[in-house]
Amino acid sequence: MINLILFGSFFVLLFLNVPICVSLGMSSIFAMLFSGDKLSVVPTNVYSSMAKFLLLAIPFFVLSGNIMAKAGISTRLVQFIDDCIGHRRGGIAIVCVVVACFFGAISGSGPATVAALGIILIPAMINRGGFSSAMMATASSIAIVIPPSIAFVVYASITGVSVGDMFMGGILPGIMMGLALVIIIMIEVRRKGLPPSREKATWGERWKSFRTAFWGFLMPVIILGGIYGGIFTPTEAAAVSVVYGLIVGLFIYREVKIKDLYDLLVDSGKTTGGIMLIIGAAALFSYICTVHGISKAAQTLLLTVAGNKYVFLIIINVIFLIAGCFVDANSAMYIFIPIMYPVAQQLGIDLVHFGVIATVNLAIGQVTPPVGVNLFVAIGVSDKLQNIKDKTRVTIETMSKAVWPMIIACIVALLLVTYIPFFSTVFLKGA
Repeated sequence: MINLILFGSFFVLLFLNVPICVSLGMSSIFAMLFSGDKLSVVPTNVYSSMAKFLLLAIPFFVLSGNIMAKAGISTRLVQFIDDCIGHRRGGIAIVCVVVACFFGAISGSGPATVAALGIILIPAMINRGGFSSAMMATASSIAIVIPPSIAFVVYASITGVSVGDMFMGGILPGIMMGLALVIIIMIEVRRKGLPPSREKATWGERWKSFRTAFWGFLMPVIILGGIYGGIFTPTEAAAVSVVYGLIVGLFIYREVKIKDLYDLLVDSGKTTGGIMLIIGAAALFSYICTVHGISKAAQTLLLTVAGNKYVFLIIINVIFLIAGCFVDANSAMYIFIPIMYPVAQQLGIDLVHFGVIATVNLAIGQVTPPVGVNLFVAIGVSDKLQNIKDKTRVTIETMSKAVWPMIIACIVALLLVTYIPFFSTVFLKGA
C-alpha cells in the first residue's frame, strides 16, 4: 500500500503540473504520514543530501557558465565555427551542433546552452521553422554529456564514483551524439536540396575569429586538465572556472562589468536553488523507497527479470527513456540510480559506463515530449525572435514533430554507448 501512496500521489501531482521538487517532496510526506513515520527526519534527510562538498561544484559551474555567456563567448564560438564550416550545405545547422558541444563544455547545462546560443543561431535558421528550434534544443542536450556536466556531479555524489572519471567517460559519447545529429542534418539537406548559406571564409578570417574565441576554448581544457592532472579536485576546478570566467569577461573580452556581477550572482543562485531543491526532495523520495524496502524489492525484481547484463541494459534504457519524458535528469538520478547501480555492480557493469548510459538517456529526455525542458526553452527563445522575424510561431506540436528524427539518431548513439563500453572507458586511467 505504501508503494501506491508514494508513486500514486507523485504521478497525480505531476499530472496536475505541480513542480517536480514539490511533487517528490509531498508524495514522500504523504507516504510517511500513511506509514506513521516521524516527520522530523524530513529536514535532516533533505539537508544531509545537499550538504556534500562535491555538490559545491554545482553553483560554481552554474556561475561560470553564466559569466562566460555574459562575456559573449557564445557569439565568438559561433563566428569561428561558422567561418570553418558554415560554407558547406547545411553549414549553419552543423555550426549549431558543434557550437552546442563546445558551449556545453562551458555551461554543463542543456537549458543554459539553448538560452545562450538559441538567440544567435535560431534566427540564422529561422526559415526552417520547427526544425531549427528542434535542432537547437537537441544539440544543447549534449551539454549534460560533454564534460564538465552537472549531471555527472550528481551521479558521482550518489555512487561515490570519481567525478574526473565521469567527465572523461562522457567525451566520446557526447561527440557521438553530435555526429548523429550531423548525419540527420546531411540527410535533411539532401532531401530538401538546400544550397550553402554563405561563401567560404578565408584563412585570415578564420585565424581572426579563432583568436577571439580562443579563451572560450581554453576553459574546458583548464577544467579537465586540472582535474585529470591531479592539480585540483572537481569542486576546486569549478571555483577556478569562475575566476577564469571573471578574468576573461572583465579584462580580456571586457563585456562583463562590475555592475553585472550582482545579476549574475542572483541568476546563478536561483538556478542553483532550483537544482538543490530537486536534489533534496528526490533524496527524501529515495530515502522512503529504501526504508520501506521498495528499493530492495525493485533490485531483486531487476535481477530476476534481467538475468544477465545485456537484458538489464535494455531494461534500464527503457526505464530512463520513459522517465526522461516526465522528470528532469537530477530527479531521475536520485530516484533510479540508488536502485539500479547495486544491480549493475552485481552484473559486472563498470559504474562509469553505467553512469554515462544513464546520462545519455536523460539527455535525450530533455527533448522528449511532453516535459522536454530544452524544447520549452527553445520555444521561449523563438517567441522572442518573432519581434525580429515575421514567421509562423513555433509551438510544442511543431517541435514535437520535428524533433523525432533527432531523437532516433541519439538513440542509435545511445545503443552504441550501451553495448560497447569502450566509448565510455577508453580515456580512464588504467582502462
